[in-house]
Amino acid sequence: MGKAKRRSFSLGINDRFTSLTREAAILEAVNFLENFDSEAYNIITLFGLSAEELLEAGASYETVKNIRGLLE
Repeated sequence: MGKAKRRSFSLGINDRFTSLTREAAILEAVNFLENFDSEAYNIITLFGLSAEELLEAGASYETVKNIRGLLE
């Protein structure tokens, strides 16, 4: 095992989400978008979230418009 992979496992980076429902993923994506965290893009693409779902969960319109290329 390489040094970087060993470090990732020791930090618990890969254990961030053990199980995640679609509803929880939407809420996490909205939280990450509000905090300008790049993890939001991973969740959005993994679950194939739509702009409508993010807006209904409380994301601002401006934020959703900024990531429209990711959602289309």
